[in-house]
Amino acid sequence: MAGAREHLRDMALFVDVVNAMSFTRAAERLGMPKSSLSRRIALLERAIGVRLLNRTTRSLELTEAGAAYHARCVEIVDAAEVAHEELADLVRTPRGHLRVSMLPDLGVVFLAPLLATFARLHPAISFEIDLSPRRVDLLAEGYDVAIRAGVLADSSMTARRLAMMEASLYAAPAYLAARGVPAHPGDLAEHACLRLPLGSVGGRWRLIRGDETIDVDVDGSFAVNNMGMTRRLAELGLGIAFIHRYMVQDALDAGTLMPVLPEWTLPPTPLYAFTATRLLPAKVRAFIEFLVTELRAWGRGGQAP
Repeated sequence: MAGAREHLRDMALFVDVVNAMSFTRAAERLGMPKSSLSRRIALLERAIGVRLLNRTTRSLELTEAGAAYHARCVEIVDAAEVAHEELADLVRTPRGHLRVSMLPDLGVVFLAPLLATFARLHPAISFEIDLSPRRVDLLAEGYDVAIRAGVLADSSMTARRLAMMEASLYAAPAYLAARGVPAHPGDLAEHACLRLPLGSVGGRWRLIRGDETIDVDVDGSFAVNNMGMTRRLAELGLGIAFIHRYMVQDALDAGTLMPVLPEWTLPPTPLYAFTATRLLPAKVRAFIEFLVTELRAWGRGGQAP
């Protein structure tokens, strides 16, 4: 591969020399020593086993083989320049097929409207969306970006923090009417709480109000690892749930959920965009920057982790 790159570079130098019909003028245009340029052309002739140029102290002439080789080199160099320009345009202009993996709750409830807006802004991009909580192999599976929430684990992937998603407590009006409204975080121990499965932090909620922090052990009949399901069970009056704020506005508007202990929040959850590399095509860079901008309205924005 290295040899092929050197041959392509030397072919381009050969075209420059023929265009100038002078090693001196070509070297000046290229900004390289004349001796280095002459040596590269000599190495090219040696590699292909034929003389390309007849050199005298006053002139430079193509040999018959050199003329034929020059014609082919011009085609190849022009094609390489076109490929470079097309690639540069691809890097500059958002276009192509964007493959995104994201959490189901995020995708269906929250990111779908943002995707619609982004698609209208960039009609040259097509989309393939995978809604799955599993950790995807971006390189092996061909994904451009994965959107995930939670603590950033050690990873070979590149992470960009999009936002800090804040969560609060909510319950159905019917539940609060039947069981009473908690006045203090300690009251939650006497309520049915829709928690995460055991083995996670679901059995203990940390509530924050300004500089004050309280840890409360909670319990209930349901342990659920899906925020959408948790919200639905809360709407059905089965307990108090902590839900990320982006998922509840329509329920609050409809009156199917009410805030509980509204002055208290749970620790915010970071939301990340993972990519396999920092060298990103325009479609991926545009998508990530768009999310960072849009998500600023939902809490602390996408600063560096």
